[in-house]
This record gives sequence, structure tokens and C-alpha cells, in this order.
Amino acid sequence: MKPRALVTGGSRGIGAAIAVALARAGHPIVLNYKSNDAAARATQAAIEAAGGSVELARFDVADAAAATAAVERLAADEEHPIGVLVNNAGVARDAAFPALESEDWEQVTRTTLDGFFHVTRPLVMPMVRRRWGRIINVSSVSGVMGNRGQVNYAAAKAGLIGATRALAYEVAHRGVTVNAIAPGLIETDMTARVPRDEILKLIPMRRFGRPEEVAALAAYLAGDEAAYVTGQVIGINGGLA
Repeated sequence: MKPRALVTGGSRGIGAAIAVALARAGHPIVLNYKSNDAAARATQAAIEAAGGSVELARFDVADAAAATAAVERLAADEEHPIGVLVNNAGVARDAAFPALESEDWEQVTRTTLDGFFHVTRPLVMPMVRRRWGRIINVSSVSGVMGNRGQVNYAAAKAGLIGATRALAYEVAHRGVTVNAIAPGLIETDMTARVPRDEILKLIPMRRFGRPEEVAALAAYLAGDEAAYVTGQVIGINGGLA
């Protein structure tokens, strides 16, 4: 049996698509979500319909105590180790920088960056001891090239890229890979209200991406075929960057 895969922010959008793709690849899924029980159950049903198994794990990755306790409990099951971690949880609170409230800055950075730390740290050493692991961080094209009205979001996603590269150096010699995916405009709830016609003019492919296209890349990075790929930031953005 393949190792379990923990997907944070997995109830909707890109996270849900990644969870389904990893389940189809044979990984038992631990599906983390913050509060949307209905969406989590819908994704659970999709995973089970694809022939996979799934365990729901409701906790806020930004909450240090809750996240650390939850992940440590999951890691304690040594017979079913978590060998794949997808750090996908994130939120957007967009505003022009002079109008950005401290609460919006903190919520975005705490979910993406603190969440990465809270979830990843308890799982790294078990992966190192087993000499196998896959850590996949979902960044964004905004973290690569910036975006108007997203100083907080771009900073958080760029920070995740830096964490990816640094951690990859630390654990590569123990068979653990760490990579980042930087999606562009993907058809999700998060992009439902953007000015579509104007943005499409900026994308060479003239369309938004699909969550399943991002998920296919994540499934590749989680597999043995990607054992020599680490420390990379892979864009999937239709040529935008």
C-alpha cells in the first residue's frame, strides 16, 4: 500500500482535485479542512467514488496548538505513515496596500506560512527516518510575479517558495523531496469574482486552468517518477509567467 497523503485545505477547488488525484494513484487520503463540513463530505464522496479511502481531519492550520496536536496524532500511526504532504491551505483578502488592514495581512500570512510550519514540522523527521517523503507546497503565480491588490497574498506565497527551496536543501540527501506548484488563474471559487474578460487578455492560452490540471502535476511530484525533482517551483499558468 502506498503511504497516506495529507492534503490541507482539501475540501474544495485545487485541494479537492489534488486529493482525488492522489487517491486514484493509490494513496489513502487524510483530508484537512477548516470548517466547511458539507464541502468536505462532498470531496470525501468523490474520493470514495474514485475507489479511494479518506479520513477527514478538521482543524485550522493557522492555529498552532490545534494543528500541531492533530498532525502529531496522525504521525503517531507508524503502521500507516504519512509520506505525502500537500500544503494547499490558503486564503485571500485582497485590497490595495494603503487600505490593507493588519487583520487581513495576518490571516493570509498565518494560514499560508504559519500553516506550512505547523503541519510540516511534525512530519519531516518521520519522513527523514523512513528515507522517503514528498512535500508539495501550493504557491501561486502571485508569489512569483506579484499582483496588484495582493501584497499580503503575494508575500505569503513568495515566502512559501523560499521555504520550499531551503527545506529541499536540508532533506534531499534523505530521499525527501520538496517542491512548489505555482498555479495561475484556475477555475475555483477564489477566482469566480475576478474581472474575467480583462484577465483573459493577459493569459497567452486565453483561458483559465482547471483544478484537475494542477492535480495531475501534484500527483506526478508525489510519485516515484519524480524522485530526482526537488527544490523546484513549477508554474502552471497558461504562459502568464
